[in-house]
Amino acid sequence: MRPILTAARMRAAEEAAIDAGTTVETLMERAGASLAEAAFRFAGPMDTLVICGLGNNGGDGYVAARHLALLGTQVRVAALAEPSTDAARWARQQWNGSVESFETARPASLLIDCLFGTGLKRGLEPIVSQRLTELAGAAQLTVACDLPSGVEADSGACLSRVPTCDLTVTFGALKPAHRLMAALPAIGRVVLADIGVAAQSPWFEIGRPDLPPLAPDAHKYSRGLVHALAGKMPGAIALAASAAARAGAGYVRVSTSRAIDHLPAAVVQTDTAALTDPRIGCLLVGSGMGDLPQVLTLALTSHAPKVIDADALGYVGEPDRLKGQDAIVTPHEGEFVKLFGNLAGSKPERALAAAALSGAVVVYKGPDTLVASPDGRLGFAPPAQAWLASAGTGDVLAGIIAALRARGLPAFEAACAGVWLHGRAAELAGSGMIADDLLAAIRQVQ
Repeated sequence: MRPILTAARMRAAEEAAIDAGTTVETLMERAGASLAEAAFRFAGPMDTLVICGLGNNGGDGYVAARHLALLGTQVRVAALAEPSTDAARWARQQWNGSVESFETARPASLLIDCLFGTGLKRGLEPIVSQRLTELAGAAQLTVACDLPSGVEADSGACLSRVPTCDLTVTFGALKPAHRLMAALPAIGRVVLADIGVAAQSPWFEIGRPDLPPLAPDAHKYSRGLVHALAGKMPGAIALAASAAARAGAGYVRVSTSRAIDHLPAAVVQTDTAALTDPRIGCLLVGSGMGDLPQVLTLALTSHAPKVIDADALGYVGEPDRLKGQDAIVTPHEGEFVKLFGNLAGSKPERALAAAALSGAVVVYKGPDTLVASPDGRLGFAPPAQAWLASAGTGDVLAGIIAALRARGLPAFEAACAGVWLHGRAAELAGSGMIADDLLAAIRQVQ
């Protein structure tokens, strides 16, 4: 679980390191050396143009150019203007080569963008944006220092046109933009370099979960009972229930008044099981529910932990109806707006506000899925495979999360673990997969 720091938290971490005795120049030297090493390992000894801005991001570029030259790379530096900080001026003095004008510099096979970093709050000047686009377009590979120029660190917004990078090298900690749309397609592969800054944050990138082991004396109920409520669309609840079974629930049953085809024999279909059963580890409602709000109303009478997905989200009404429900909700963008309204702020801010409003853990789905807890913790999913954007994959995710909750993981941890397993299963299933293919892949990632 790698920490993710906003620009303000990153500045505070750097200031703490400086207060402890590390100089700004030392941090810049480490960052620039790491940038050079990552670029060299990624691209090899290609002829390189490093473009430097006025601030410390530009200073990192001067250091990187010096280290690339030491590695035998043919490297040139072009500057937007003279350095404006003491540390950047120091870095410029250490560079023994010439400095070209950004406006007239010749392109190179490898472009290293050190114009603007995490402090950017407005778009690039049109002439600068156009020139950056031209240089990136002429390069075979583009590497960004910390963030591609034009990206806002905390929201992931592209404040101006942002060329697509092949590699982004960041320092100390990931930033929100490394895992958020609309920046995500421009970020490319991300390398995190350690520069000696202590990174601590309640925000983090979700990593491989530490799932609870099976006890030697386990039985089907101690492993977790998932009770799913069927609705109008049997295929969706079949996917969700099957996913819960594949994700390790000891017992999965579906409340239904009519037989559902394509369910594994291990999943019990019943029209008599009571929701007051104290053995229920997690209740699953919404997948395939359709316009049957009474199904959600029934679910909310249960004291069991619950995952509320899909159609059920549109019938919750006021978010505070979920308080005290021990609920995990799994909305995509449209469902999120329907449940929580048009909340202000970036996606991380909206996710946390929704969790606070509802008292529920919020899995805010999309190509940049977030998991928000009412206590302020926020998990960022690793980049998702584009082929997950197909019908039924959300039902599979809901089933996985329900199984993990029933197995005893707390709500936030179950949601984070489910998101990671779901994404990894999609990688293994491969392009061209459909939701059914995820079910078989779940077994390979636990």
